[in-house]
Amino acid sequence: MTEETFTKQMRKATREIHAISDALVNAKLAFALSDNSVWAEGLLVFYEIFRYLEEAMVRLKDTHVGKLCIEGMQRTESFEKDLSFYLGSDWAKDYKPRESVVKYLLHLRELENSDPDQLVAYIYHLYMGLMSGGQILRKKRVVFSKFTSSQQTYEDAVTDFGENSIPNMKKDLMTAMNGIAEVLNEETKQKLIEESKTVFVLNNEIIRSVRGANEVILKKIIILIIIISLIIVVYYTIF
Repeated sequence: MTEETFTKQMRKATREIHAISDALVNAKLAFALSDNSVWAEGLLVFYEIFRYLEEAMVRLKDTHVGKLCIEGMQRTESFEKDLSFYLGSDWAKDYKPRESVVKYLLHLRELENSDPDQLVAYIYHLYMGLMSGGQILRKKRVVFSKFTSSQQTYEDAVTDFGENSIPNMKKDLMTAMNGIAEVLNEETKQKLIEESKTVFVLNNEIIRSVRGANEVILKKIIILIIIISLIIVVYYTIF
């Protein structure tokens, strides 16, 4: 029997919280298809997180963290380009991260100081998510804009990886993650599994801080999608 890869173990361990996280993202950002201010807020809450992780990959380039630095996946400049378009070129002048983002950043800094290997959970899950779910959102926004009066011609930079092959980058990231796991002891790997769950908990907190149109309807949609997601989780667990 083929041994289960570590990335598959991570995915299985986070299946339930991941389903809920996806439900929140899909419900909240559904409004972003027609409201660029909501989309911009979504960019804003994740901008600091991706920037921190990319700077950490440079600071820790000679460690396991640096091994996940796949060419072409860096997003900091892309976030800044999009934020300048949606919020104006001086968006950063009076900008201060919101409380949920500050909490997230403090946790990342604490990990870097005490147990930097745990940062690989954040890099792996966030970039895999952006390269997968981000592409779905990109396509939906393009299609939706064709049916609105605005006919927006600007193409979001954060979900545009240019000529880089997304399937290849995802494969490289998975290979790097599994390679790291091969040299870690069982205790460290188990900590990574648990930290993976925290990734989605913290993601959910900053996603909830994004203001969306008609929050009453939004909450009903979130509840419905979460219920559906949990049913799917139970189904795949049993069968």
